[in-house]
Amino acid sequence: MTDIQVPVLVVGAGPVGISTALFLARHGVAPLLVEQRDGTSTLPRAPGLQARTMELFRAAGVNEEIRALEVGDSHPYFEGGIIQVRTFAEIDDAEVLEAPSLDGPTVSPERVMGCGQDRYERVLAELASNAGADIRFGTRLTSFTQDEDGVTARIKDLATGEESTVRAGYLVGADGAGSKIRAALGVERTGIGTVFNALSVYFRAPQLTSVLKDRKFILCYATAAPGTLLGLSRLHGADPWLAAPLYFPEKGETPADYPDERCVEIVRTAAGVPDMDVEIVAKVPWQGAQLVAETFRRGRVFLAGDAAHVHPPAGGFGANTGIHDAHNLAWKIAAVLAGQAGDPLLDSYDAERRGVGGAMARQAMVRNRIRHGYADEETRASLVDDIIITLGYRYHSDAITGGQPDAPTLSPGLELAGEPGTRAPHVWLERNGGRLSTIDLFWDRFVLLTASRTNGWVEAAERVAKQTGLPLDVHVVDGRELTAVDRDWAQAYGVSEDGAVLVRPDAFVAWRSAGKVADQDTVLAAALTRASGLPPEGAA
Repeated sequence: MTDIQVPVLVVGAGPVGISTALFLARHGVAPLLVEQRDGTSTLPRAPGLQARTMELFRAAGVNEEIRALEVGDSHPYFEGGIIQVRTFAEIDDAEVLEAPSLDGPTVSPERVMGCGQDRYERVLAELASNAGADIRFGTRLTSFTQDEDGVTARIKDLATGEESTVRAGYLVGADGAGSKIRAALGVERTGIGTVFNALSVYFRAPQLTSVLKDRKFILCYATAAPGTLLGLSRLHGADPWLAAPLYFPEKGETPADYPDERCVEIVRTAAGVPDMDVEIVAKVPWQGAQLVAETFRRGRVFLAGDAAHVHPPAGGFGANTGIHDAHNLAWKIAAVLAGQAGDPLLDSYDAERRGVGGAMARQAMVRNRIRHGYADEETRASLVDDIIITLGYRYHSDAITGGQPDAPTLSPGLELAGEPGTRAPHVWLERNGGRLSTIDLFWDRFVLLTASRTNGWVEAAERVAKQTGLPLDVHVVDGRELTAVDRDWAQAYGVSEDGAVLVRPDAFVAWRSAGKVADQDTVLAAALTRASGLPPEGAA
């Protein structure tokens, strides 16, 4: 029996749990991550990484390692969109179902990329370990309790049978859709529930590459396979391919009714090549469901990723949204543990990410209905472009000052104009002859941006930082330290030369003053302490 003391215990080493451990470790918090599987995923699931996800890895200083995993240039495949054919052999007659916009040089310094979970999970785990995270595979959480000061958990090494007691300040449940942590907390979920059942079939079929004639696409649906709709993914490469036929429990079907021989026939029929050589590599049953937890926080325990929200994979929002959960939570826990934020900041995790998780789930359902052919005009009209869902969502919480409380989480159009609650606009800057994005200015401290050294904000920030004891960086974009090179940064952020913008470590705007204010110190101190979850008198 051993006793372990850690600041944070993370359960579940999928993309979300590993990212949580990585972000915490990069913030100087060394977590313990436990996973009952004996290693990272060996299958290329969740193969699309959004521009916003890559921004988060960029902020953590690991985007180059992740970008290096890309096979060739995957961007053209994203540009190919979602298409539908009768058979893959009829690819020239493909119908475009969706052509989503996903990134752009004026929107983000990063681009989407295709890469299977089997590759990026392994690298993220290595990076997290190198940064100080203790990752233990083959280890199961068996129980936990919490009190006002922390969480006491029991874990078991599945190889040796040895049990340990872990005392942690916080517990993060990233243990998937069937989360035992969520169940133990008694947290209910709301939503439509299961909307379809599918079988991920990983297979090798060298001839399929020539059949598709190098057509670029994210996903291609084939309607020829009898009794099912088969979707073929192209983002992670072709070794193996991934296809997902639907099956129908209401007709008495189970995954056992899909032996390798039947899967081979389904692939051949969908391909339109009766004698095509097909090798089945693996089969994984899963459900497409829409469910969102009623809360993402209960005391010192947090839910993230599929443990908090599940939705159909249409749009590729699942792993990405969960990684965004991880980032939002990690900097807040780190700030609280460092004494630079109050407990109410952790409540903003639930307020912000539950709002986004619900919106993502609804949009995934819209796409699911469109792709499966049962969307009415009202449903089609409610479709929000992918770039808004991935980069243009808006936070509503008590940590935001001056936001629009009635504004939707997902706006009809992309509105990144420096409004409180939105991701800070991306503007290319130059510093000492090098190029960087405004997004590169944000990671572990609050940042005040202003356009002049003579408008009083620099001195006000220095006084407020001293008064509150909170770390606050100031950047003046005036052509000296920083020069905007592609557009007027102040206009992009909605401020005049006398204005200022307070940006959080996660690159979201916490407060903005478009112009002059009478008492800069008071206004800025109020915004900063509120954004940190501290009482108005400050942290000192």
